[in-house]
Amino acid sequence: MTGVELILAALATGAAAGVSESAGSAVRDAYAGLRDALRRRAAPDGPDGGTPEPLEAEEVEPGLWEARMRGRLMETGADRDERVLAAARLLLERAGAAGAPRTGHTVDAEQARGVQIGDHNTQTNHFS
Repeated sequence: MTGVELILAALATGAAAGVSESAGSAVRDAYAGLRDALRRRAAPDGPDGGTPEPLEAEEVEPGLWEARMRGRLMETGADRDERVLAAARLLLERAGAAGAPRTGHTVDAEQARGVQIGDHNTQTNHFS
């Protein structure tokens, strides 16, 4: 996962957890910490001298927000800033511990025979 993907995943997770009443204060605090780190990165006296406009977006089309945010993260260097990346990792870790929905699934097929998991591969079975 690239720095940009990590930050985008954390922002989406934090936004989703923020509207959930079940999100704990640790998740909300981690989300606020990530947003503050991004704001500092784009502060007028920061490296790029701008403001993180996509971070302040209200409701926009998700693809549009992601494209704007992706560009802004790379433009400001936030995708390479260890403080920002650490804040994103912390948010994802806390959200996972709080039971936030995760993408993907864990499959235990240790004792399975002739099983295909996913649809991105080919399987050939030979029975004798």
